[in-house]
Amino acid sequence: MERRSATDFRPAASLENLRRRAALLAQLRQVFAERGFLEVETPILSADTVVDRHLDPFGIAGESAASAPRWLQTSPEFAMKRLVAAGATAIYQVTRAFRQGEAGPRHNPEFTMVEWYRVGDGMAEAMQFTSDLCEALLQRGPAVQVAYGEAFERHVGLNPHTADGSALATTARRLGVDAPESLEPADRDGWLDLLMVERVQPHLGTLAPVLLYDYPASQAMLARLRQGDPPVAERFELYASGVELASGYHELLDAEELRRRNARANRQRRADGKAALPEESRLLAAMEAGLPASSGVALGFDRLVMVAIGASRLAEVMAFPYDRA
Repeated sequence: MERRSATDFRPAASLENLRRRAALLAQLRQVFAERGFLEVETPILSADTVVDRHLDPFGIAGESAASAPRWLQTSPEFAMKRLVAAGATAIYQVTRAFRQGEAGPRHNPEFTMVEWYRVGDGMAEAMQFTSDLCEALLQRGPAVQVAYGEAFERHVGLNPHTADGSALATTARRLGVDAPESLEPADRDGWLDLLMVERVQPHLGTLAPVLLYDYPASQAMLARLRQGDPPVAERFELYASGVELASGYHELLDAEELRRRNARANRQRRADGKAALPEESRLLAAMEAGLPASSGVALGFDRLVMVAIGASRLAEVMAFPYDRA
């Protein structure tokens, strides 16, 4: 057994930072209560899981050899949408989420997520509420709205909606961006993500929080597509001090389209050498029964605390991060 130091029982965060964290959490709940949201709880361990190329859930063996595995949730999204389909109109949750392979200054495999849904909200209403919540907690003024394409062209010099993988790869090399050897020239979304993280994200939210919206259609995840020239995903992300804090969608309602996206994500996972994830879920049944038009947002609470108090690492705002858990 590995010998531990005599002091690693202590929390990584100071008690003062934990007090500030608790105050921010109380303030967050107050904002939701004032806006008429109901706080809910959904299972952390479920037979369903989000099917995403880049999100790897922790799997737990079933209670018997014949039982299906259960998954620690990467997000409470599926169960919360089931509540919306059952008649809930404005709900939020503060919960633990789990993602494999996410460890570093701004990542921890177990983290606190705040997620909310409100029926009838489109992109404009969802972005406004996210800005209001951010303003209340960070005290940095309202968020500035910037189109994904505009930010990408400003900091990378290419139109992200029309550039192919080869053009993106060439630009990355010209800008001196180091790419993993496994990133193929044809992997357009991989190059978009790399350039976003390395060349665009550090500039976002340095003066005021930024809401980046209208992502490339290929990165719709569980968001709707809005037809146009080019079509875009009705998806947005909140940034402050160069840190991604939240991601929001004008929610996809079409169960068959979600099935197609699940199958595509699993094809990508297999090509990446990963195991496929269950494509069928109770969410699909809820969507087929009738999921009302709504928008949903997921916010990384640990990161928000980190930005709010000026910390540089999640370990400064978490009592026991992964290496002390």
